[in-house]
Amino acid sequence: MCNLYSQTKSQDAMRHLFDDVLEGDEQLEDVIGNLPPLTGIWPDYAAPIIKAKSDGGWQLSTARWGMPTPAKFLEGKRTDSGVTNIRNVASPHWRRWLGVKHRCLVPFTSFSELDQRPGAPRNSPVWFALDEDRPLAFFAGLQTKWTSVRKLKEGEVTADLFGFLTCPPNGEVRPVHPRAMPVILTRPEEWRQWLTAPTEDALKLQRPLDDGMLKIVAEGLREDAT
Repeated sequence: MCNLYSQTKSQDAMRHLFDDVLEGDEQLEDVIGNLPPLTGIWPDYAAPIIKAKSDGGWQLSTARWGMPTPAKFLEGKRTDSGVTNIRNVASPHWRRWLGVKHRCLVPFTSFSELDQRPGAPRNSPVWFALDEDRPLAFFAGLQTKWTSVRKLKEGEVTADLFGFLTCPPNGEVRPVHPRAMPVILTRPEEWRQWLTAPTEDALKLQRPLDDGMLKIVAEGLREDAT
């Protein structure tokens, strides 16, 4: 599963990338404040997402990476650190968050998978991007507000959370990680479909990126700062 990614472009770049999604008098409200480049985003880190506003339009905000864990996996545990990657959308646990209200886009410039190729070093990240320049794209995400104990030292908190969908790997990812890759959306029509379409239509986007659309851009690094 993808448990490490980067987002190194500016907020202005994220806002302008979303321009082609806007229709009519829609606007994208940025409530993040000053966001530095995020060269290594790990589970439970705060990262940017784009989601619908309750009064219409869209909002660029931050949330913690990791949706609520299914109750059966929390038995005997004192904390819920969250689920970062979501594959089985038929599960009742996830169905509650599949509607338009809870969908989001997760901006990224690169993501990593642990190298499972023969002879690879143990726990060695391989970084993928659309090309060497690391252009922005989006993961198909889900988001919600949830009250739980994420860390014992924090106690119970109410936080905005997100995770993103996964699917079978494409030709570039499969040799490195044979089980899954994030659902990646690269075109404005896909971004709007994910954010606004009925659930059945939106879930048609849960499929691998076409072969040839990803490149390995770094290996063995815990951050992708390029």
